[in-house]
Amino acid sequence: MSGEPEVHEEFEARLKAYEGLPAAATGVGRDPVNEPMIRHWCEAMGDTSPAYTGPDAIAPPTMLQAWTMAGLTRRPERTAAYDELLALLDASGHDAVVATDCEQEYLRPLRPGDAITFDSVIESVSGRKTTKLGAGYFVTTRTDVRAGGELAGIHRFRILKYAPAHRPSAPAERRPRPVVNRDNAGFWEGVARHELLIQRCTACDTLRFPWLPGCNTCGSPDWDTVGASGEGTVYSYVVMHHPPFPAFEPPYAVGLIELAEGVRIVSNVVGVPYDKVRIGMPVRLEFRRYDDELVLPVFLGVTS
Repeated sequence: MSGEPEVHEEFEARLKAYEGLPAAATGVGRDPVNEPMIRHWCEAMGDTSPAYTGPDAIAPPTMLQAWTMAGLTRRPERTAAYDELLALLDASGHDAVVATDCEQEYLRPLRPGDAITFDSVIESVSGRKTTKLGAGYFVTTRTDVRAGGELAGIHRFRILKYAPAHRPSAPAERRPRPVVNRDNAGFWEGVARHELLIQRCTACDTLRFPWLPGCNTCGSPDWDTVGASGEGTVYSYVVMHHPPFPAFEPPYAVGLIELAEGVRIVSNVVGVPYDKVRIGMPVRLEFRRYDDELVLPVFLGVTS
């Protein structure tokens, strides 16, 4: 429908009627809990806890959702009720979507070999909310994750289905703004000064990136920073071809860069053709200004 999205009580009552209905029924994890996925997760996160290796290894609790994900395919257990709810919001003009947050509860450790099953329910649909993105409705699903039939954890996932606000003064080609909060504000202040700052735990000297409120090695909340030298190598990378965004010009390379200091950062690899980027390629930090407000750290590929 055209014009202002429906906001009357009858429409919101129709949305509320979906609360408590299943969003996914009798789901089965594509793979059992397994050591390769645990290893890849820990390498990507830089988590070296001994709890995740050896004969008595457990899976990192934060992997809870990973064991239920379908990859790029649509889950066969997704219900008609959930599709109907999304279609109703689309038809009412709330056809844009953004994931907002998730919550997890851990009830028992998951171990290699555990077979995962799960069920999801539409836990709540909010009243109409006004946000900077536009007005819309928050939809929360709750997924109960089981191992061997025993409840192992609960995962809540929240999205905002909204009607985009019209901002004629904002150029369509502007890059998205980074999310700045109290935990990472110091990092972005450093970027504005053309410094790439890495957190350092003052209790055990462990370096960490991205920025966190506490040390994941010793748990200390105390930290200072060190400046990165700017030297690094491509640890891994992808080439983005699709979907296109107005502020970007595909194809382009996005790299997981291992800095000389030992931590890793995700950023664009520039200065070389996207198809020449290789794992192990040396890179050098530089700062690029994309508009009057936005400066980002990128990495210049160094070819011999």
